[in-house]
Amino acid sequence: MSFINGAKDGKHYWLTPPELMETLTNEFNFDFDPCPYPLPNGFDGLSMDWGKANYVNPPFGSIIMDGKKKGPTAWVRKALAEQAKGNNVVLVYPVPKWILLLIKHTSEIRNLGDIKWCATEDGKPGKGIGQHIACFVLKGSRHEGER
Repeated sequence: MSFINGAKDGKHYWLTPPELMETLTNEFNFDFDPCPYPLPNGFDGLSMDWGKANYVNPPFGSIIMDGKKKGPTAWVRKALAEQAKGNNVVLVYPVPKWILLLIKHTSEIRNLGDIKWCATEDGKPGKGIGQHIACFVLKGSRHEGER
């Protein structure tokens, strides 16, 4: 289930289409959903152990849980922790199409951190934008040394 804040159509919860869910379940044999709908009272998928094969359709934005803001990073960290325990995780989340095109054709992706970009006016570094910058390395088919 995904929760979308401030939906203009009045709809806030979105479930995975049955056909897609069936296809993924047949491939991955899910035994746990840390984001079920309806959400049982007291259920917190971020603080409990997950199953061996998990389907995660988390909120597509940040939500408030126990007075704290929880967003995509919290779900990714939890998914990685569950993977480290030997569990399989299939996490779905919207990304721009151009990101998927780059991933498909990229040889390497690097995390450059929150770069302190330099101002054109004086060359001095700024404060950063508060987001990490991905570096997509797309290697050509030429062999090294050829021009």
